[in-house]
Amino acid sequence: MTSRTGRNIEPTAALWSERADLAESAIVSRHLRTLWGMPGTQLGVVGWPPTKRDRAFASWHYWWQAHLIDCCVDAANRAPTPVRKRRIWAVAQAVRLRNLSGWTNNYYDDMAWLTISLERAERTQGVAEVRGALLVLEKDLYAGWEPEVGGGVPWRRNSDFFNAPANGPVGIAMARLGRYHRAAEISDWLDEHLRDPETGLVFDGIHLPSGVLEKPVYSYCQGVVLGLETELAVHTGEPRHVERAVRLMAAIEEHMTDGGVVTGDGGGDGGLFNGILIRYLALAALMLPGEERAQVAARRTAAAIVRKSATAAWGNRLEVEGEPLFSADWRQPARLPGVAGAGSFTPGGSVKSSRHPERDLSVQLSGWKLMEAAHTVTAAGL
Repeated sequence: MTSRTGRNIEPTAALWSERADLAESAIVSRHLRTLWGMPGTQLGVVGWPPTKRDRAFASWHYWWQAHLIDCCVDAANRAPTPVRKRRIWAVAQAVRLRNLSGWTNNYYDDMAWLTISLERAERTQGVAEVRGALLVLEKDLYAGWEPEVGGGVPWRRNSDFFNAPANGPVGIAMARLGRYHRAAEISDWLDEHLRDPETGLVFDGIHLPSGVLEKPVYSYCQGVVLGLETELAVHTGEPRHVERAVRLMAAIEEHMTDGGVVTGDGGGDGGLFNGILIRYLALAALMLPGEERAQVAARRTAAAIVRKSATAAWGNRLEVEGEPLFSADWRQPARLPGVAGAGSFTPGGSVKSSRHPERDLSVQLSGWKLMEAAHTVTAAGL
């Protein structure tokens, strides 16, 4: 924002709250629908404009819905209403029903994301209905650790690929469920196996027992490891977790931002990557302990990246009927998508981007996460 004198004015917490309201409203109006006509359920249609297949929930993407729940919890925590609290359980119930086999599936990253969102729903909003789900999910996640290959949790059951996108959220889930020993084991495993000694960033994953590294560097890998180290720093007081978080924060600022704005774009599964990084930057800004210069600087840097990214994304939004449509690249103007070119699956099971990534629910959820995170850090005076 710019004042009449030409000076930049930082948006207030109240303004970020209004923007988060609009991001929520856009998701609700464009994407949320009752699952197969069943009362008390809501699920996110994966594309807008939707195809017939999308509207029928033939495609639904388990882990996208877990992040939808997390965003619903954000909104309810920011401005509680009965509607927002009911929506959390409506989406969770729809996930269980659409999954057909209950709460679990074969992917540890999927189950970890759902666990994180449901744990927050119970802890912060008192959604007691999720307790049974958490017990089932916790058991599966804890048992996913494989000491016979030196530790780590595989990407999916019976896989030789052990990656940050599974181990990071499993570790966060373990920490929030009080399983600090297992969370710390995962943290140490990630630091030993997947940290790039040159950049300080976190590689994608490793095949075990062969030891072959997959070296792509994704924003959400950095986010989940930062989140895990922050959780452990708070709950265990062990200095190594603070030190790792500070080191990773510096690497994120150097390699993952442009002018303080998180870089990268893309839809499909990749549409959630930057939003996940932002969520855990906000967590670190608020929670990372320590009053030494490096720790204070890390918190300030995390908050600044959140605010600058949110300002850029808001400035580059497209307004459709008064509601925002966010760009997949927060540094670039959003484009109005069409129904053609809907996302499809890769042979490995991940979801490709739609022709215009703005169409994908994942991209719009990241925009919503960003608005909520900007409100959170601004309301905290950061």
